[in-house]
Amino acid sequence: MGSVLGDLLPLAVGVAVSPTAVIAVILMLFAPKARATSLGFMLGWVFGVLVVVVASLALAAEVETDMSSEPTAVVSWIKILIGIAALVIAAMQWRVSLKESGAPAMPKWMRSIDTINLPAATGLGFALAAVNPTNLALCAAAGVTISGGSLSDGGDAVAVSAFAVIACTSVVIPVAAYGIAADRLRGPLDSFKRWLERHNAAVTAMLMLVIGTVLVGKGLGGLL
Repeated sequence: MGSVLGDLLPLAVGVAVSPTAVIAVILMLFAPKARATSLGFMLGWVFGVLVVVVASLALAAEVETDMSSEPTAVVSWIKILIGIAALVIAAMQWRVSLKESGAPAMPKWMRSIDTINLPAATGLGFALAAVNPTNLALCAAAGVTISGGSLSDGGDAVAVSAFAVIACTSVVIPVAAYGIAADRLRGPLDSFKRWLERHNAAVTAMLMLVIGTVLVGKGLGGLL
């Protein structure tokens, strides 16, 4: 269990520091219906993370059962493939960061957050957690990592829960803190949002570079 949790930690932190999710939740906290939409976004985000991790865990377990090779080898190859995907995302994001000059224009969906309703906010949170390529790769890698740990059903549940708790902190904490001290947080949140908007691509590139390198290294280590 300890080794699995150790392998999950960098993946969970990677999801937690996702610039897109942090920017989105901060924008919602400045919207007219901040409390309702931010809560919906948070619930969608948590559900999206859980869906991808659990689905990846189940799929990896099924692949291990069906393959004639050693389960460890199967998990290692999946980690390598996900790691390569992460490195490709890192390269693409780095190219975007090199082209940016000044504050980049906000995507259309970010500009529409002021008018978003609760169902749409929930769907957006789910999409950013489960469909966004960066988070999809990280959550899928988490599911594969848990599967490779050969834990009991209870152990799998603990590992999934631990990953979700850490991965969702950057969304859950601002929403909870806003409910307690909304006025005090407006200034710091706005400054942090502007910084993330300016460095979004570079932060994502460095994050995926580190995670991709770690996954490829662990995958190769499991094959040697």
